[in-house]
Amino acid sequence: MNAAPREGRNGPVRHFLDLDRFDTPTLRRVLDLGAAYKRGECPHGDKRPLDGRTLAMIFEKPSTRTRVSFEAGMKQLGGDVIMLSRVDTQLGRGETISDTARVLSRYVDAIMIRTDDPAKLSELSSHATIPVINGLTDQSHPCQVMADIMTFEEHRGSLDGKVVTWSGDGNNVAASWIQAAAHFGFEIRIACPPSLRPAEGAVAWARAKGGKVVVMDDPKAAALGADLIVTDTWVSMGCQDKNRPALLAPYQVNEALMALAAPGALFMHCLPAHRGEEVTDAVMDGPQSVVWDEAENRLHVQKGILTWCLL
Repeated sequence: MNAAPREGRNGPVRHFLDLDRFDTPTLRRVLDLGAAYKRGECPHGDKRPLDGRTLAMIFEKPSTRTRVSFEAGMKQLGGDVIMLSRVDTQLGRGETISDTARVLSRYVDAIMIRTDDPAKLSELSSHATIPVINGLTDQSHPCQVMADIMTFEEHRGSLDGKVVTWSGDGNNVAASWIQAAAHFGFEIRIACPPSLRPAEGAVAWARAKGGKVVVMDDPKAAALGADLIVTDTWVSMGCQDKNRPALLAPYQVNEALMALAAPGALFMHCLPAHRGEEVTDAVMDGPQSVVWDEAENRLHVQKGILTWCLL
């Protein structure tokens, strides 16, 4: 569970921030809720358990899957959504995150934020008296990785004892995968250039918790015998580094790299994909790809997160 939960208007506040803030049974509960909703079940005994609840969504970065999955999920659960961009709020005119948190806590029942600086997420959750959900920061993307885990379990069962290979930039999604390794018992191999290695804090935390984390610069060695290969775009939103495509070209996920993986290995990408860069069409559209199931599962996991936070 989240450490030292803040007291809110409806009791202790359940934030969904980063995977290193949780114990494994709590994450399993969120996944089980999402899977139940996908099966059409009503784990809370009500088809509209969030009737009368409102989610405020703050987007400082553009989004397709995060926005639509949270908005559709909230409405399917009976709730409502208020969409806010930076230009829609006083945040763009100098109001502090803490003041915004206090005000929104009086109006809505939860806040989802998609932002750059993780300090903004921390400040928001520190001052809100309602749940705050991490929709993405430059350091992590826990909602995405929860959907990825659900997708693997649907196709291949438990991740315990499996090998997951990340090939490319050791970015925010990779960091959340590393944190997940400490919870779900798989080995994570991160293949990336030395200059783009994942955050040391995420690696150190996972290893301290018994997670198997291997960081290397050889994508072929990382892919050998893997049960899942994952990648992401080489140039994240806001990145101005024009040298990245050349630096990351050896880490492209193509048919040759997939052939090194274990029989039946899956391919995932959180999307949007730059076809022909980090992944080829043959892999993206091939039989090992589960990217569309992965994208769909954002909706179901979001439902699990929302109901865990609010009920």
